[in-house]
Amino acid sequence: MLFDWFLGKLSKDLAIDLGTANTLVYIKGGGVVVNEPSVVVTDNANGEVLSIGKEAKTMYGRTPQGISAIRPMKDGVIVDFEVTKLMIKHFISQASNTRSLISPRMVICVPSGITPVEKKAVIDSAEQSGAREVFLIQEPMAAAIGANLPIDKPGGNMIVDIGGGTTEVAIISMSGVVKSKSVKVAGDEIDEAIVQYFRKNYGLLIGNNAAERIKFEIGTACPQPQEKSMGVSGINILQGIPSTLVVNDAQIREGIYDPISAILGAIRDTIEQTPPDLVSDVVERGITLTGGGALLTGLSDLVSHEIQIPAAVVENPLLSVVMGTGRVLDDPELMRKVVIN
Repeated sequence: MLFDWFLGKLSKDLAIDLGTANTLVYIKGGGVVVNEPSVVVTDNANGEVLSIGKEAKTMYGRTPQGISAIRPMKDGVIVDFEVTKLMIKHFISQASNTRSLISPRMVICVPSGITPVEKKAVIDSAEQSGAREVFLIQEPMAAAIGANLPIDKPGGNMIVDIGGGTTEVAIISMSGVVKSKSVKVAGDEIDEAIVQYFRKNYGLLIGNNAAERIKFEIGTACPQPQEKSMGVSGINILQGIPSTLVVNDAQIREGIYDPISAILGAIRDTIEQTPPDLVSDVVERGITLTGGGALLTGLSDLVSHEIQIPAAVVENPLLSVVMGTGRVLDDPELMRKVVIN
């Protein structure tokens, strides 16, 4: 025990939200020090890494032949082990600034539906990036802790974390996940739905970066008092020439109907499988929304209306998971209760 304490004093322990869209790193005693897109640009000829993070994201969908912009995470899990390892190592170096005498411990959040093989990939990737020890925590648990929900008390707390690759829905009580559902429908799928909407309805080919911008600027989950519109440029599929059209929020709402419905379905399914007493607690306490997807305009209103339980977005939804993971790193007793490996 004393030796572990001594090692902890010499190492810069880290909490990592290894997300499909963004990776965030919390350093013990220093808070969140990295918040970067999970994108890596490599040279195909020799595998050399050219860029990681914010700069790499600006190149996504714009690289010339011989250069690849890679997102090594998909649906919350690793799809490119080697690139993920390099990305983690880069962000660890960025977080630490100075070289530590002792390799750090890492607490990493993972989707609640992660398989044993996927768990091993995360652990191996972190260990090969320099971790002394690796602990895993379920993403909805981390989000609930980061949202300051009373997870250690008897009583149902419902968290819905909408990330880039997955939506995590969970009922938490007494520091445990009572019921959970992980669906591979989140921010990326909403962007893809926008891309397909323009292709199918207007014969206009747009990129994922453009779809993401449309989502943030005029995307809404339910009708708003004031209509919003914007011009969208792309390639006319039939004519093969650039084309621009003006669309409004109602059209985008139609385009994202399916992924939004899938998220609502995951919430309903979780509630249906939850013991009645805990559902009563959730009705009284409400549903907490976190993650970047929670920032979609009108989403909390739609959830409240469709589920018939009040829903609210936390103050900093993009930071909830990493802040919760950081608190686990800082509190050995809490870590003992919530780690899953």
